[in-house]
Amino acid sequence: MQIKISNLKVPVTDKTDIGTLVEKKYQLNKSEILSFKILHSSIDARKKNNIVFNYQVCLSLNQEKKHLLEDKDIEIYQEKAPMSYPTWKHSDRPIVVGFGPSGMFAALYLARCKANPIIIERGSKIENRKKELENFLKNKVLDKNSNVQFGEGGAGTFSDGKLTTNVNNDLNSFILQEFYLHGASEDVTYSNTPHVGTDYLEIVVKNIREEIISLGGDFYFNTTFSDFEKKEETITILCNNKLSFNTKHLLLCLGHSARDTIEQLYLKGIRMEPKSFSMGLRIEHLQSSINQMQYGQSASILPAASYKGVVHLKERSVYTFCMCPGGIVMASASEENSIVTNGMSEKKRDKPNANSAILVGINPTDYYVDNPLDGLKYQEKYERLAFEISKDYKAPANLVGEFIDGKIAKKARSVKPSYPHGVYFCDFNTCLPKFVVTSLRKALPEFDKKMRGFCNPDAVLTGVETRSSSPVRILRNEQRQSNIVGIYPVGEGAGYAGGIVSSALDGLKTAMAICYE
Repeated sequence: MQIKISNLKVPVTDKTDIGTLVEKKYQLNKSEILSFKILHSSIDARKKNNIVFNYQVCLSLNQEKKHLLEDKDIEIYQEKAPMSYPTWKHSDRPIVVGFGPSGMFAALYLARCKANPIIIERGSKIENRKKELENFLKNKVLDKNSNVQFGEGGAGTFSDGKLTTNVNNDLNSFILQEFYLHGASEDVTYSNTPHVGTDYLEIVVKNIREEIISLGGDFYFNTTFSDFEKKEETITILCNNKLSFNTKHLLLCLGHSARDTIEQLYLKGIRMEPKSFSMGLRIEHLQSSINQMQYGQSASILPAASYKGVVHLKERSVYTFCMCPGGIVMASASEENSIVTNGMSEKKRDKPNANSAILVGINPTDYYVDNPLDGLKYQEKYERLAFEISKDYKAPANLVGEFIDGKIAKKARSVKPSYPHGVYFCDFNTCLPKFVVTSLRKALPEFDKKMRGFCNPDAVLTGVETRSSSPVRILRNEQRQSNIVGIYPVGEGAGYAGGIVSSALDGLKTAMAICYE
């Protein structure tokens, strides 16, 4: 008999093992329980004087206990059917361009279907990519093909590794399970706010690559997709302007920063359209302040706290994104002489500061002139303006107190900026659209009404945050193909995802669609 128990509320001060609590509450002996698994866990902090863990668990019992089903929180539990992998029936080897989350899960599924995929990645494998990134962070020497945005694992590798998504799909649990099986901690399979941590993501990415290789896949790192030709059913792709491959199934898992590749695809006749995206800043608080704000007196016994918020102004919305407890603001440029910020944290989330993007919606009407790629140029314009302020990779910054008052801070106070290249206090109107700056200034006090302490005058604002999503969508049909048959735009760079899980899901669904053709 297999049952699911929901709404198990445990005070955060109770250190008793959850399995023991279940046994006691439902008068079960250890000998009666064949297996025990946590399905879901969250922290309910709505009442600061009574914060509880909320669990959902699965129990396999060695005999039927039908009386348990009389409890409204208990029901029969059915395991989901395992993933199926039809044998690849096409004559070609599929090619996956890009090995971020969408490329990883597309290639992994294809490999398990015995398709022997070919994976092309413009950046380095993770071991070398870390060294190239370190050179940029320490010496300001940027490798344009292997950096925070490009390389094995994609942009999400050097982030908090959040595995939350607003996309509701039964395949999400499969994706979380694969992260766990390839090296993430088990809590990513059941936490309400799962995150891998950049230190564990390195392990996960490497292990997925090694499984694909063991199943017949081939990798070409430091190999940039540069052109393609379509003749009848065959697509010939050119890489590094000399290496060529033939296929009938080309999966473009490019990531949102592959501007040169997207421009080349547009010139080759791939249909695209402009889409909405966001721009703004990173805000940094002391993590201890966020813990106190969210958990009150229980702050000292709970993990690093996070937050999520949105303010709907008359003109447009402002929202927090990619909040990184106990992390740093990351230097994430992929082009020389430009500034791009992002957030990063390790599994322990034990750095002094919390940071989050605070973003303003950008609509095509804000930037579109006559080309679907105008959004890319719009992003690049402000990234380069941000660099021009210091001309030394120092990021534009200000303190919340001065920013709201329309002033410029002279130096940091209690919150020390974590941006690795240092910051330069300035007027954000020099590196962001004026309506973005105005919206942020109006929104911050509104956030403080919902999260007291958010408008701490010492909190640091660092810019610019421009790459939360792609400003262009590569059009595709119901078969997930572009207007050129055999080319499949996939994931975040194609405009169909926003984050690790949704990108992985899009890659997985595209690979499945091809295998079931």
